Amino acid sequence: MAVKDILMLGNPLLHNVSEPVEPKELDNLIPIIDEMFNTIVEFRKLHGVGRAIAAPQLGLQKRIICLNIDKPVELINPVLTELSPEVFEMWDDCMSFPNLLVKLKRHKSLTLKFYDRNWNEHTWQLEGDMAELIQHEYDHLKGILSVQRAIDNKSFRWKI
Repeated sequence: MAVKDILMLGNPLLHNVSEPVEPKELDNLIPIIDEMFNTIVEFRKLHGVGRAIAAPQLGLQKRIICLNIDKPVELINPVLTELSPEVFEMWDDCMSFPNLLVKLKRHKSLTLKFYDRNWNEHTWQLEGDMAELIQHEYDHLKGILSVQRAIDNKSFRWKI
């Protein structure tokens, strides 16, 4: 099982904006997508948490997010719309800084559009923790880390 190294906080590649995936690239990206899923599984074994990863966290500057909740699902070229005006505060964690929590605000609900590995388009209405998770991973595609969204300079704590 191939597993990629996750880029850690401080790596400048985490701040790059990702490029869209073109349909003609998909065949070459499928093995990398599978490595992303394997990386989630291995991270979860080590840390007891981990539901998703964005391609930039593995050094691939492409608009791909892999979720492993009930089953593996890849989100290719995701787009977020209809972000609710209602937000909530939460402590966010990240595979790129696994021992740090960051207090920030996220939208309560949103609409997510994306393609899967067969280039089928999907639209999901999400709320709560799934909406939060997608916003976190989507930020990675824009080169934004949750430490940049901290509510204030007191919004950091170590995981226990």
